[in-house]
Amino acid sequence: MRFTQLFLTPLLLCLALALPANRISAQSQTPIPQQLELSTAIIYALENNFAIRQAQQRIREQEGLIITVKANVLPEATLNANYTERDAALSEPNGFFEPITANWNVNVQIRQAVYSGGKLLVALGSQKLEEEAALLDLQGVINQALLETRTRFYDVLLARDQITVEEQNIRLLEEQLQDAKNRYEAGSVSNFSVLRAEVELANAQPAFIRSKSRYRTAIDALRQSLGYVNDNPLEVGTIPEFVGELKYEPIEFDLPAALGNGRTRRPDLLRLEKIALSRAMLIKVEKAANRPDVDLVAGYQANRSFPSSSVSDSLKGWTLGLQTNWNIFDGHARHGRIVQAKARLDQADLDFKSQRLAVEVEIRQAYSNFEEAKQLVAAAAKVSDQAEEALRLADARYSAGDGTQLDILQTRVALTQARTNQLEANYSYNVAVAKLHQATGQPDVVIQK
Repeated sequence: MRFTQLFLTPLLLCLALALPANRISAQSQTPIPQQLELSTAIIYALENNFAIRQAQQRIREQEGLIITVKANVLPEATLNANYTERDAALSEPNGFFEPITANWNVNVQIRQAVYSGGKLLVALGSQKLEEEAALLDLQGVINQALLETRTRFYDVLLARDQITVEEQNIRLLEEQLQDAKNRYEAGSVSNFSVLRAEVELANAQPAFIRSKSRYRTAIDALRQSLGYVNDNPLEVGTIPEFVGELKYEPIEFDLPAALGNGRTRRPDLLRLEKIALSRAMLIKVEKAANRPDVDLVAGYQANRSFPSSSVSDSLKGWTLGLQTNWNIFDGHARHGRIVQAKARLDQADLDFKSQRLAVEVEIRQAYSNFEEAKQLVAAAAKVSDQAEEALRLADARYSAGDGTQLDILQTRVALTQARTNQLEANYSYNVAVAKLHQATGQPDVVIQK
């Protein structure tokens, strides 16, 4: 099966980045269409899957942190004011002036960081790398959620088609039972042939019942991957028509190229690279703490003028100056923070190397499963054709009186098993292709910012 990539339109990008307008609830959620195909299911999961929506909120959290860091390099304005009224009895007597019963002052101050040893700009760069890492984390979550959606959609198709196979088997066994009854009434066979046909038909019923149960279970699992919450009692039992088939469409993979793509395109690896770069910058932040901070401070004040309490008699004027803060010795606490930052960088580097190895192993396993599935498809298709031909020959021999009822029953059981094996082989192949694409970093949806 050709692996279809859906590139985000601006609308889907807004959904992927969780704009405030995309607040989905059980009451306002888009209903599942009556006919559901794979591409529609993928888009629906992109909008509603809970893991994706949680990752979107982590993006918003990181954006808030960047705003907080940026605030440190922007001017800060403060307003301080106070007014106090007191009883005249609390004022000391003065022969020349009236008792002072009011005290007030107003101070507006603007502070701008002039020099901080470079730590503010480095911290801002570190937070931007963290935001890029969060976006890559979102891409990884989307890849995993959509792979799960794709796989569970295949589960539904497999369970649906297995029901069809079991129904075909039951119809064949019913035809065999009717034929046995007709031959018994004509006196050409004994009652044992009828009894055997009835037993075979009864034995086919449990498999049919289990296939319907698997179908219901697969639908519920798919609904979880889609993030579909339905609290309407009138629609609880509504099941859409699932459109699609488990087809075998040949595709080739090159293992060395797949390994190379995985190393350079996997979001989880790219995310760990960003985190390592961010932690390297945080070491510079801690080292910059050895340097002084210098702020430019400007203000405007209005104070009460002694001995008058009138506003018109207040003292007013501006102030301008520089303030510096230099922590010359802190008991080696700064050195301890640098040691911690270097240790976190080493941990990030080890995380990256460990994950790179895990990715390589995952790609090799996915490639192995793909090769196995491809061979199973070829074998199952050949056996299915042979089983159909064997049933045709057995029917012909039985009609001509050269075959036995046991031959018919055995060939029909073999045909049912062959059809089931072919369905499962096609399912395994499609899942293997999807997992190999995901393992090499080729997603269903590509986020562009």
